[in-house]
Amino acid sequence: MTTLLRRLGTPVAGRATAAALTLGLVAVALQFSSSASAQSSSCADPVASAPTGPATVSTASTPFGKVLVVGSGAYSGCSLYLLTSDRLHALSGAPFACSDNANVIGKPCDTVLWPALLTEGAPIAGPGVNPALLGTVTRTDLPGLSSVRQVTYAGQPLYRFFLDETPGETEGANLVDPVTSPAGIWYLVEPRRGRPATGQAQLQVESAPVGGTGPAQTVVAALMNNDFSLFPHATFPAYTLTTGHEWGVGDSHEMEDGGVCQEQCAVYWPPVLTSEPPIAGPGLDQDALGTIMRPDGTRQVTYHDRPLYLFSNDAHIPGLIGTQTINGVDASTPWGVFNTIPPLP
Repeated sequence: MTTLLRRLGTPVAGRATAAALTLGLVAVALQFSSSASAQSSSCADPVASAPTGPATVSTASTPFGKVLVVGSGAYSGCSLYLLTSDRLHALSGAPFACSDNANVIGKPCDTVLWPALLTEGAPIAGPGVNPALLGTVTRTDLPGLSSVRQVTYAGQPLYRFFLDETPGETEGANLVDPVTSPAGIWYLVEPRRGRPATGQAQLQVESAPVGGTGPAQTVVAALMNNDFSLFPHATFPAYTLTTGHEWGVGDSHEMEDGGVCQEQCAVYWPPVLTSEPPIAGPGLDQDALGTIMRPDGTRQVTYHDRPLYLFSNDAHIPGLIGTQTINGVDASTPWGVFNTIPPLP
């Protein structure tokens, strides 16, 4: 699938043409996966029926570290993902962010775009999987199905991705997804504690208009969408959180452990995470980057000792939904004020 999309994804001029091409690529991908699934199983297959037996979850080694994969059956070896904004369901009872809600692609998220991993009975832990972290959640929102059980790991629902055709593909890794509601980030899952398997974060500078139409700002940004063929190696503005002070003088508790922005705050302002020491790309000083340990055990990237965040409203895929823009400048929230960061020396 990656090869097919990259072969078709030639540069074109004009936003309308780009939109038509991107939607066309998605349509081709969906049609291709449907035809392939009619002949043989593919990691891209949609969920079309209720499960008839227990799902097995196993592990595999990838450039992002050891991650969870489907452990047996037709989709053995297919990558599994969690969605950060699905946390809102557990926190507030809101609908799942990846559900059957309408979206620009016109296909349900939970059965076609990110097929949910379903199970009949308790899921089985394969080699390297912690059985205590395996669980299920009842889903009644999958089109064509009534009540089914989706596999969870450390409480997070697990999904495949429709652009992963074969075992070992990771097109969904670190993908900032504007199609889910609310927008969220898809991560591979490390098996030890069920945390995001992000690999090594990279920070660099980018220039984008404020609010889509305002003057361009040059800001610190995080590199995301590592393997996503429709929008690979994309940058998204990074933000810091203060309690109303000038940048660099904020609340000391936030500076130490990122404790201010958790739970619902982290759904809309996801922390910039890394599994290894972050690296500085063009325009940034390596010595300015560091990490802190968050209360949940994940490692958050810092810039001049300030924890970094992304903003869900910046999520976009050019030609499909949204444009590159900076929407979080001077954002006043219940947790404090978020702002972009100038690339200081």
